[in-house]
Amino acid sequence: MSLPIDLTGPWLAPLQPALAAAWAAWQAGAPVAAALNAQRLADGAVMRLDAGPLQFVPQTALPDGEAYEAFIHRSASVPTRDNPHDFFNGLVWLSQPALKRRLNALQAAALARNGVQPRRGPLRDALTLFDENGALLQAPPPLWQALRQRDWNALFITHRPLWAEARLTLVGHALLEQLATAPRKPLTAHVLPAEAVLAMDEAAWAAKPFSPLPVLGVPGWWPANADPVFYADVAVFRPAGSLRSTGSARRCRS
Repeated sequence: MSLPIDLTGPWLAPLQPALAAAWAAWQAGAPVAAALNAQRLADGAVMRLDAGPLQFVPQTALPDGEAYEAFIHRSASVPTRDNPHDFFNGLVWLSQPALKRRLNALQAAALARNGVQPRRGPLRDALTLFDENGALLQAPPPLWQALRQRDWNALFITHRPLWAEARLTLVGHALLEQLATAPRKPLTAHVLPAEAVLAMDEAAWAAKPFSPLPVLGVPGWWPANADPVFYADVAVFRPAGSLRSTGSARRCRS
């Protein structure tokens, strides 16, 4: 299966070398689940959920009528389709197992309490939004203050040198997919502090405490942002108090 995809973007660096190896296996004819399992075994670390060691399985393994997240929690098996969306989902499982376990456990607990509802509700909606479009940020306080205030001039121009001390890790697989296949300026991550995310309880998640960040504004991530005029686009870099850009790459399971 030949797909147009760029594996060189700086946002993909945390997924290497598993990304390149799994991509090569998929393009050589292996199903995505098999390509991901090969990398899981090559890594040597045993990733466990409550039900046992994690594995990737074909989408057909998901029983009719069972919720995707509940099945993962029950079986330690991630149903995986042969498409870029599920390919990147699997890579995030490989690179961020503790985070993915936490998101899945919270989803499964909500499903066990309430079943599948016509609408996800605040908790499951927040978990899904982050799973699809989330990012973890470690950064000096001035960058965090500017991000939370959506002071784009301070974040990207005044404090630009501080980005050398920051680390932004994308964990949303829909966002990673879109950046790899069709990068565009409005693509927006929903950011949380890297050091706090695993300790967040259900109430904290349901409050959706995300900071929106147009990721191609990150210094070094897109050549055009070397010119300050890049950030003058108010359709993307909206000030606080205005409706924010809807450029997230959200795609999710039903």
